[in-house]
Amino acid sequence: MFEQMHPRWQELLVDQRKQLAAISGVLEKDSASVPERNLMLRAFNYPPEHYRVLIVGQDPYPTAQHATGLAFCVPKDTRPLPPTLRNIFKELRDDLGEDQVINADISAWADRGVMLLNRNLSTRSGETGAHVDIGWEDFTGAAIAALQQVHGGNLVAILWGQRARTLIPELTESKVLHSPHPSPLSSYRGFFGSKPFSACNNHLRDLGLEPIDWSC
Repeated sequence: MFEQMHPRWQELLVDQRKQLAAISGVLEKDSASVPERNLMLRAFNYPPEHYRVLIVGQDPYPTAQHATGLAFCVPKDTRPLPPTLRNIFKELRDDLGEDQVINADISAWADRGVMLLNRNLSTRSGETGAHVDIGWEDFTGAAIAALQQVHGGNLVAILWGQRARTLIPELTESKVLHSPHPSPLSSYRGFFGSKPFSACNNHLRDLGLEPIDWSC
């Protein structure tokens, strides 16, 4: 799995090679893992210098047809939308004052500089949080530390959910926005109305960086 990452990530995370090998060994024994193995490290296709925003979620959608390797992202023709993504799009519309959504695929955000990263990069089909104890959080924690090191203070981090918010003490050099998770279980506890998209772009402007085009 290590070789699936962009060479720059391999350079920065060389000490995580054994960790990924151990995770891979666990996944080989779990035929119900999602997403597909070749997609699990999709967030690392671009080098860290490409990103100026980090969105952190919890774990992938627990359905093979929805899990794409990018946090919260689904294939463009997905219907109905997963409730979590539907809530993200509602907040996007309420925040920016217009309908930004053409299709369900938000991978364009990654193309424009947003790293869509879950704390855990796999789960078991039909189960949420099935792989929280196999070592992913050590790996993604190391990746986030490397991303912050590359950017210094020129990074905006958006943390959604309890597992993502455990990163706050580790992101002292970055601009951090955090709220409850956009899932139906917690969206009304503070995700709705948090206006993360406009707040993120305001921080980017303050840093002298180009705002994100959030349309998709």
